[in-house]
Amino acid sequence: MLLSLAQWLQGLSPELGFFRVFQYLTFRAVMAAMTALLIGLAAGPFVIRKLTSLKIGQPVRGYGMETHLVKSGTPTMGGVLVLLSIAVSTLLWFDWSNRFVWIVLLVTLGFGAIGWADDWRKVVKKDPEGMRSREKYMWQSIIGLVAALYLVFSISESSNMKVVQLFITWVQSGFDVNLPPKAGLLVPFFKEVSYPLGVFGFVILSYLVIVGSSNAVNLTDGLDGLAIMPVVMVGSALGVFAYVTGSAVFSKYLFFPHIPGSGELLIFCAAMAGAGLAFLWFNAHPAQVFMGDVGALALGGALGTIAVIVRQEIVLFIMGGIFVVEALSVMVQVGWFKYTKRRYGEGRRILKMAPLHHHFEKSGWKETQVVVRFWIITMLLCLMGLASLKLR
Repeated sequence: MLLSLAQWLQGLSPELGFFRVFQYLTFRAVMAAMTALLIGLAAGPFVIRKLTSLKIGQPVRGYGMETHLVKSGTPTMGGVLVLLSIAVSTLLWFDWSNRFVWIVLLVTLGFGAIGWADDWRKVVKKDPEGMRSREKYMWQSIIGLVAALYLVFSISESSNMKVVQLFITWVQSGFDVNLPPKAGLLVPFFKEVSYPLGVFGFVILSYLVIVGSSNAVNLTDGLDGLAIMPVVMVGSALGVFAYVTGSAVFSKYLFFPHIPGSGELLIFCAAMAGAGLAFLWFNAHPAQVFMGDVGALALGGALGTIAVIVRQEIVLFIMGGIFVVEALSVMVQVGWFKYTKRRYGEGRRILKMAPLHHHFEKSGWKETQVVVRFWIITMLLCLMGLASLKLR
């Protein structure tokens, strides 16, 4: 919005030429981060008071960590603050004609709505389990599949009209359309190595990345500050990839596919970083507010969607290693428990408790130790992912 306003003012008089600074993507990214940070810090106390007055407190499961019982009643659904900061900042600073930012915003808010419904059931209906898994996955799948189906043609074409035309051509051809190499699965650390996916392969992979990232971040959000800082770091790193793929010069130099318009995602990534840091101010141990599913599901979905657009699904898997391991720990724990219960009549566990962060707590680590060490690991993984920019 501010970009369009600046261009209009610049056209009124040559003396207003300093408004050209708004055309620089890096300037708008910095301003988006600062705007989201200030909005989050300013609105945080009000949001916390409002959640407290509405008695929107976090219920603690009876089978959860005993040390977490003292957290019962802490305001939850604080992810609303994060989404508000991201949405306002992004709308102020990005180019409204950019389709990629719009789809990321819609996916983020869509998953946020699912998380809001889940949290609302936990708080209002006093059900610690919230929305049932089947219902949650159904809505996630609908949003994920629609986004994936749009992106498979959006990455190949430069305008929404051409996207529609390509979709019609795909249907008329009996679902047989060749996608350009940039729509393939890119392998990091190798020059121009990609595997063709086809339309169905692209859609399935994108769906798994978007929905999987959403749930992985949600499973990680179990300790004060544990999920939000990795989201900030991974999101910031993805912003670098978005800037590279959106630049014809940098993408050619670094052997990346040039995806016109993807650079504008740097604005969203910067806003997400600023909003995340603002939320961490209130979510640091001991937390004044919890993010809840409304924030965790939304942010995870955003990371997955951005990774799909900039064609860095494998790099997201690397940089978001903490999210991946947390999700796998739950899958392995549940799978092994069910298998041993069928075979031996008694369910057995591999970990002391899942997700993985609770296993370390059970092993004697303090909550702050788990959180900070997971942050350090994420920082190293993000540096490894960023190294793939040049080490190819």
